[in-house]
Order: sequence, then structure tokens, then C-alpha cells
Amino acid sequence: MVKMMQKSVLSFSCWDSYCSYSIRRGMPFLHSTPLVALFHSQSSNPTKSGDTHRGVSNVEDALKVFDEMLQRRPLPSVVRFTQVLAPLVKLKHYPTVLSLTSQMLLSGIRPNHYTLNITINCYCRLNRMDYALSVLAHFFKLGLQLDVATLNTLIHGFVLQNRVADAARVFRKMVVGGHCQPNTITFNTLIKGFCAIRNNTAAIQLLGKMEANGCQPDIITYSTIIDSLGKDTLVDEAKNLFSEMVGRGIAPNLVTYNSLIQGVCNLGRWKEATRLLYEMASQDIFPNVFTFNILADAFCKDGMVVQAKNVVQIMIQRGIEPDTVTYSSLMDGHCLRGEMNKAKQVFDLMVTKGSMVNVQSCSILINGYCKQKKIDKAYKIFKEMPLRGLVPDTVTYTTLIDGFCKAGRLQEAEKLFSEMQDHGQLPNIQTYNVILDGLCNNQQLSEAIEFLREIEGSKLKPNVVTYNIVIEGLCNAGEVQSAKDLFCGLSPKGVQPNVRTYTIMISGLCKGGLLVEAEEMLREMEQKGCSPNGCTYNTIIRGYINNNDTSRATSLIEEMSERGFSRDASTMELIVDLLSKDTVDPVLLAWLKDKV
Repeated sequence: MVKMMQKSVLSFSCWDSYCSYSIRRGMPFLHSTPLVALFHSQSSNPTKSGDTHRGVSNVEDALKVFDEMLQRRPLPSVVRFTQVLAPLVKLKHYPTVLSLTSQMLLSGIRPNHYTLNITINCYCRLNRMDYALSVLAHFFKLGLQLDVATLNTLIHGFVLQNRVADAARVFRKMVVGGHCQPNTITFNTLIKGFCAIRNNTAAIQLLGKMEANGCQPDIITYSTIIDSLGKDTLVDEAKNLFSEMVGRGIAPNLVTYNSLIQGVCNLGRWKEATRLLYEMASQDIFPNVFTFNILADAFCKDGMVVQAKNVVQIMIQRGIEPDTVTYSSLMDGHCLRGEMNKAKQVFDLMVTKGSMVNVQSCSILINGYCKQKKIDKAYKIFKEMPLRGLVPDTVTYTTLIDGFCKAGRLQEAEKLFSEMQDHGQLPNIQTYNVILDGLCNNQQLSEAIEFLREIEGSKLKPNVVTYNIVIEGLCNAGEVQSAKDLFCGLSPKGVQPNVRTYTIMISGLCKGGLLVEAEEMLREMEQKGCSPNGCTYNTIIRGYINNNDTSRATSLIEEMSERGFSRDASTMELIVDLLSKDTVDPVLLAWLKDKV
């Protein structure tokens, strides 16, 4: 295992039956922002030569036109060349655009604002912000002023890389400098960035600053934040923002409604989802495939597969063809209910429809089989993927490795772990956690410890789940001191123990008869801002009962009840056992009488 670690640096009736172009011109780097300004050129002297960019719908046409333009004498203006580049940006051929731009410069054509903006855009799209920033020097060298389109492109580039702090820094310089004022696109792009990193507070604050900067929020502004709030289950806040938007005279669109429906469905608030659907219809906004997929997926996640199938039936009746996402949700719903035969029927239905099966749908079915311990069936689906032209990804491999580990088939798990790296699929921390869990649960603790050290020495950083797995493995093996040592070393490593970590340690200490230390840890976790949950309390209460300290156990039961937690089945079983004995502890009797 350690050696392997070192390697990795239908139609209605069908439904009823169920119920890149390679670059030849150098320049390896290059990214896109849908900013209208980037794709429009202006010419003070339009000529018929401008027609050369019309009909450019693919990269071959663009290259042909570009080569023909380079042969002209005199050379066409930079505007004409830029008009050929713009469609290529829309087609996402960013390296090609950069290569052509380089040829323009070599031919002596002086770039303008639009050319440089397109160049920055392409570098952003290729995650080369260093090159994108270097293009700014050309603006100054050519005596050109930075405009809002240029800075919007840079902000979007940083947002695409989740470098939202850098994007915000560019924004602040725009506002403070005063030479180039942000527009609605600027605000919307940065708001999108904040929402992407789940910083809804910053997004809402930015919304509040728009008017002060002479910008009016639009449907994109509001829909972006509403969607983010819904995904974070902050549905009431999303509804308030929705009301504010309507109050400002901005009419919601299908995207806005889909975001709200997603939010209420995630919380199981079906009546609200129904009300929103009726509200949409009253405004002549009708559900699309995304709306129906939201409903079907939410029903399936709640185990309501029958209702999800009804949604799909309605889709078909309305002439909306279910897609891969629809059927994958149904499969997942059946898998969650352990209905693997029905899940396979959906999968087979997708196969009959042509190219509907994808890597994610295969991974869902593999996961379902693994959860039901039908590993051979899962492996069969995995082996069939290449025959369908599908390449298993890290999620697929990790799912199957987990299945093998939980079935105690570690050799096959190790073989698959090695295979995934040979096929260019890099393991992630979840993959390593799965293997660690398999080693610990199969009493291979020394290998697990060695594997952990290898992970710590790699580029991947172990997370709290990684350490929880090993700490629990040590506790279960009775090596409480080693578990304590590992636990105490977490903070220096920059890993903060969570409630699960503390509960595991408290359980280990209780099993080792170290009840005083266990309760000290219970108090310590609160002091460090990690509140115990019901599982934590039940764990230590069972520890006291098993160590015949009924008095302390009843005190903690009281404390737990005051915090709104209940005794679980295991704790109740121990209490019933105590009451069934010939001699009942008087402290327990007194406590029970007080409760009656």
C-alpha cells in the first residue's frame, strides 16, 4: 500500500415499461468573460473587407480568413483582425486566439483595446493570471487607458480561479482610484465570486453598495444571491431578497424561480415548492427540464421515489424529454432505498436511449451496489464503462475502492488504487481516507499509521476526517495513549478537532476506564468552541454506566436533557438493564422517581 502511495505525486412507451481542435501555431497558454465590450469592434473607416469575418463559425474558417488577411497588402486594420478573433473566443479556442494574436504582432499590427482585452480574457480562461496581468504593461506602453471591460475581465479571471480576495482587490482599486468606475457587470462578477465561496454576507453587502456607485442591480444580481442563499438552506433570506427584487420592479425569471424551488425542496418544504410553481404559471413562466430535475432529485433524496416518477411522467406528458440528470436522480433514489433491481432497470432504460449513460450515472449505480455489499455487480458495471466509451474518474474509483475495503477485500482495493493512478486518475483525500478506513477496520493498524505518514509527506493535506479515522482505529484497538498523542498533535498541524474527533476520544477514554479524563475532554471541547452534541453526551453517559458510576451518569443525563438532547437506544438499553437487576442502584431509583 505504501509503495502504491508513492506512485501518485425514450419515448412514453419506454418510460411506461419502467413504471478539440489541436493547435498548429504555438503558444501553449490562454480564458473567457461574457463581456459584450470585448466582442464588439468599432471602425471609423468601415470597408467591404469587414465582411471577411462573417460566417466564421468554426476554427477552420477563422484560420482560413486570418491567413488570407495576412496576405493582403496593405494589411487590414487591427479592427478586422479582432473581428476574426472574437468568434474564436466564443468557441473557446483560447490557445488559437493567442497564437493568432502573436502572429498579428509579428506582422507589425498594433493592438488596440479590444485586442488586448481579448488576450487578457484568453489567459484568464487558461488559468494563467500571471500572463493576463502582464498584458497590462502593453496598455501603458501603447498609451492606452485601462477601461472597465479590461478590469472586469481580470476580476472574472480571478473569480474563475476562486481567487476572490484578488478580485476584490482589483475592485477596490477601481473604486478608490476613480479613473475607471465599476459597472453592473463588475458588481455581478464579484458577487458571483463571493457566492461561489459561500460568503453570502459579502455578496449582500456588495449589493447594497451598487446604487451608491451609480449602478442598478438587475435580475442577474438578485438571482445569483438568491441561488447561493438557497443552496446554503437560507431559504427565508432568499425569499426576502426575492420580495425586495419584485418590489424594485425587477421581474423574476425561470432561473430565479428554479433557485427558490431548489432551496425549499432541499428543506422538504413541498407546499412552498407547489406555490412557487403555481406562481410561475400565473406569470406565463413554465417549468423546464432543470425545474423538473430539481423536483425529481429532491423527492428521491427524501426517499419519495414514487413522487419523483410522477414528476417524470408529467415531464413526458408536457413534451419535455427527461435527460441524464433526471434518470440519474431516479437511480440514486432507488439506490438510497436499497432497490437495486429498480435502479438497474432505470440504468438499462438509459442504455436503450443511446448516449444517456455517463460517468456519474455509472458511479451512482456502483455506489448503490457497494452499499448493498454486492461488490461483484458493482465491479461488473465498472468494467463495462470503457466498452461504453466512458473513463472512470476519481469518484468512480474511490467508490469502488471503498466497497472492496468494506467487504474486507483489501488486496483488490489496493490493486484498484494502483490501477487508477496508472490510468491517470489522481487519488484525492477522500480516496486516501477510504483506504485508511479499510486498513483500520481490517485490523491493519500499523499499515494505517505508516500510510498516514506517507499522506502527511505528500502534496495532499490530511483533513480532520483522515485523523478521525486513525484515532478511532487506535481507540478500538485499545491504544488510547497513541490516540491521545495523535489527537494532541492536530492543532500544531493546523487541523482543528471537530465534535466527531472529541466524541471518538471520549469513547476511547471511557473504554479505557479513564472517566476523569473523558469528562475533562467534554469540558475542554466547549472551552475551545466545539459544543458537544447528543452523540457526545450519550457516549460519556454510557461510559459512566459501564463503569458503575450511576450517580455521575444521571447528572449528565440531566445536563444533556437541558441542552435539548435525548438518550439514544444504546443508552436506554443500559438503563433498562440496570433496572432489570435484582438490586437497583438507589441513585438511579431516586432519579427515576423524580422524573415520574
